[in-house]
Amino acid sequence: MIRIIAGKYKGKKITAPKNFEVRPTTDFAKEALFSIITNRYNISEISVLDLFAGIGSIDYEFASRGCKDITSVELNGKHVKFIQDINKLLGINEIHIIKQNVFNFIEKESYKSYDIIFADPPFDMEDKEYENLIHCVLNHNFLSKNGEFILEHNTRKDLSEHPNFLETRKYGNVRFSFFGLNSEK
Repeated sequence: MIRIIAGKYKGKKITAPKNFEVRPTTDFAKEALFSIITNRYNISEISVLDLFAGIGSIDYEFASRGCKDITSVELNGKHVKFIQDINKLLGINEIHIIKQNVFNFIEKESYKSYDIIFADPPFDMEDKEYENLIHCVLNHNFLSKNGEFILEHNTRKDLSEHPNFLETRKYGNVRFSFFGLNSEK
């Protein structure tokens, strides 16, 4: 079960079917992440790309807080339908869902850039896949000039050596690593 923690849909509880293999971001980690985001951005004025959307936990938080431009990429058809159903149930029109493999989606040049790109890939993803994910997001015009790419990953993974790394925050067993286009170490 996930709970929307702030905004228009605050307190709404969403339960995914038991057969879904998902690992939604915990309330504790989401609360901390959105505290950072709301201190840096006016959420109602930004565009968001959610990669590996799962059941849409992050998307609902952005929509609840007034974001009007959310693109969600998820390959699993059951998860895509679940997000569509929740959108209908809550009356959310801001989430545009794309059913596609994330790597196929990001390997092409983007026609649109986003202020925040969030990715929560499987924790057992290989190092070379993390490298490819970061490379494609930062080099295929997905991220706006002053935007941030936020990558959720296991605390054992250290991505701080990447030249575009900005910072990392640890919450329980997850870590959010932030990347930007113009960062210098």
